[in-house]
Parts: sequence; structure tokens; C-alpha cells
Amino acid sequence: MNAACRSVYPVEQVLTSCPACRKTGRESLLDVVYDRSDPGQKLPRDFAYFLRPESGGECSGVWQFRELFPFYRSPSEILSVGEGRTLLQKADQLAMKLGFVGRGHAATPSLFLQYEGYNPSGSFKDNGMTAGFTHARMAGAKIVACASTGNTSASLALYASQAGMKAFVFIGDGKIATGKLSQALDYGATTLQVAGDFDTCLARVRAIAEQPSAGVYLLNSVNPFRLEGQKSIMGRVLRDLGLGRGGKIPDWIVVPGGNLGNCSAFAKAFIELRALGMIDRLPRLAVINAKGARTLDRLVNEIGLKWIPAADGDELAGTFDEQKVGAEWASMDAAGAGGRAKTIASAIEINRPVNLSKALRALHAMNGVVRSVDDPTIVEYKAMVGRYGFGCEPASAASVAGAHALLQEGVIRPDETVVCILTGHQLKDPDVTVGYHMGITNTVQGEPTRARMFANQPVRVADDLSAIAGAMGVSLS
Repeated sequence: MNAACRSVYPVEQVLTSCPACRKTGRESLLDVVYDRSDPGQKLPRDFAYFLRPESGGECSGVWQFRELFPFYRSPSEILSVGEGRTLLQKADQLAMKLGFVGRGHAATPSLFLQYEGYNPSGSFKDNGMTAGFTHARMAGAKIVACASTGNTSASLALYASQAGMKAFVFIGDGKIATGKLSQALDYGATTLQVAGDFDTCLARVRAIAEQPSAGVYLLNSVNPFRLEGQKSIMGRVLRDLGLGRGGKIPDWIVVPGGNLGNCSAFAKAFIELRALGMIDRLPRLAVINAKGARTLDRLVNEIGLKWIPAADGDELAGTFDEQKVGAEWASMDAAGAGGRAKTIASAIEINRPVNLSKALRALHAMNGVVRSVDDPTIVEYKAMVGRYGFGCEPASAASVAGAHALLQEGVIRPDETVVCILTGHQLKDPDVTVGYHMGITNTVQGEPTRARMFANQPVRVADDLSAIAGAMGVSLS
């Protein structure tokens, strides 16, 4: 279904935007919606349903919540590689360091990390790819493609190799971390390095995928089925906070903002869970941009762009001021290369987020806020997260840095339960990690590096037992 014009299309049809809107010159995304009046799609009104004993044996933490996205015709169509077996991590040491601690004698740390780096390809993308590839199988796809800053290409290549499909990944020239590129190469995808940035790559791959004669199935987050799988991340957050067993809904979800697929999927999950009667309120949302790719921050906080909900109360329907967005895109075009996104957090180095409309809907539904953090801050908080036991890619650290900034602003209270999404594994971008600890300036915006409070540089020592013992601080008898 399209949120703006309410056009409805069959689930088997391969679409990434609304054909009816395209005829009028508009670009409108689609949502997967479910007829819950259908007896086959009804669910109990208790989240404990998802904690049924048989779900404990699920090999996939995505399909454990399969009743939340029952778009497939048969379980045999599901393509799973064991994705989504991630847990909500209680980051007590990090919480204490940053001040996320409740008040009073019974004060307990209130910061949690949803570490999606433990997925098979090392990032949250696998949650969406399992659903996207399941729909691709339904559609009889033989060729799949995506534009990528790294994580999407790694995940697509992994699933394509399992599905026996031909895979193409479009990357901007020099715009991908080597750790991520290595995965796409290893899994056998054909990598096309296009002269331009991510936005250029996405425009080109979409143009190809929209030609029926090409037979290419697009797996960027503009694909609504990918976002259905990403809803399961919030299912696991609620599961691990004990919802259905006396636990509670978190107060805040904090997520890095790149192409804005995650925040869009999370809000849709909560909207649907409330409609099903499984939750009675939505947590608040914070989307954190990198300063060098702060399109959403600028549109929301400076230009005043907002979601305009439908008058009939349908929470998935609505619109926004497209003229304001068009003016922003024109400004970027006029700036040329100077207007391109530029940040060390390559996973969120995106100027024109394709899920902008759904992100605006998410901010409206979840009473959300948007902030930006600069590269030196991202690198410093990345090291801090690693120091306390949870290594992550740079983009992930933006969520922790942003949450701390909101705490310092007083927007988040110390006693509120905050869940930060860590989107990718630390080994996705090892150059940033090594550069930080070795004292190499690796920010790309030209800001001065910070004091490197958590630097852990190797200690040079002679090949001598006494010298080695001295460096270790131990004595030899």
C-alpha cells in the first residue's frame, strides 16, 4: 500500500515505489500491510505469544516473529542463514561511565545495546535480507542488486550465494570500507564501482531494476519487504526486556540515521504491535546523523519538515511537504561535489535518504528527535564502546554519542530505559579502529581529533626478558 494515495497492489508484484504516484511525477514508497480481520492473519493480544516454547528452537531470530510479517505463501520460500540470533546487551560499565543510571538507593544502569554485529554478515542488514530474499523467491528472481556503502553489499552477497542467484553491488568509487568490500568479493557478487557517491549508485541501480526487461530484483531498503524483516530487531528488544513476562517497553530507541530504513521499520513494528493490543504505548525515537551527512537533521530541525498524518487516523497513511524536500535536493545539486555527504561513518554517508518519508512518519508516531554528531565524537565513542566490551563500526557509535548528548541536554532522563542500536561489527572497518589507537588522524571532515581518552597503542619493547617483564609490570624471580 502507498501511504499517500492509498493505492494497493498484490503482494506478489515486484515494486519499489507506487506506480500511480509515478504517473503524477511523485516518488512514493510502499508499505506491506496485513488484513488482520483474516482468520489466518489474526494474532493473540499478548506479546507472550512470541515466547511460546517452540520459538526457542528457531534458528532465526527474525522468523521467530514471522506472524508480524506473514507475506510469504509457504515456509519453504523462506531463505534463512541463522540471522537475528542477537541479544539485548546490558552495558552496565558503559552506562555508569556516561551517567545512564536511575536515581535512588536502588539505582541501576539503564543503558542497553542491541548489538546487531553478531549477525552472519556482521550487520543488521541480515534481518532485512532474509525477508527480501524470501520475497525475491516468491517473485522468481534470478538476479539481485543493490547500491551500498558496504553492509548492504556484504549481506546481499551472502544471501545470493545461498540462494544461487546472480548478485550485483553498486558502490561509489572509493566509498566503501575494505572489511565490507572483502565480504562482497568473497561471496561472489559482481562489484561495480560507479564514478559517484551512494546517491548516484542508488539512482542508477533503481533505474535498471525498474525496467521489467532487465529482470533485476532490487534489495535496497526502498524494498518494503526488507523493512518487514528489520521489524524483528524491535521484537527481540521487547523480548529481552521481558515484555510478556512482566517486563516493560523501553523509553527510548536510539539509532544511527543513514538511509533511514531502521527507524522506519522500528516505528512500523511498534505501530502494528499497538494496533494488535500487544503494547499500550510507543517508546520515543532518536535518530542520530553524522555531521557530514545530516540531511534529516537539517530538514527536521532547520527547515521544519514534518509528517502530516491522514485525517482518518490510519497511522501508516499521510504525507509531507514535498516542495521543501525538492528545494533541498536542488540545493545539493547546485553544490555539486561540495554538497556530497562526507563522514568517517561510511555506513551512514548518505545525502538523500530513500526512506525519508517513512522516517518522518516514524518521528511523528514515536515523538522523535534528530541530532548530529561530528566525526571526532563518533571515533571517540566508538573507542569507548569497545573499551567496555562491545566493539562496533563507526556508524554504530553515533547512536551512543547521540544518546549521551541527549542525556546532557536533559531530553533523556538518567532513569529512563534507553536502547542504542549497534548496527555493525567492529571488524567492518578496522582501519578506523587501528587509526584511533595508533594516533593516526582518520576523520574526513577536517575537525581536530580529540584527546583519544581510550587510546591503546602497542608498546615497543626490546627482545629481552627483563624489558618485557618491565613493560608488563611484573617481576621475574
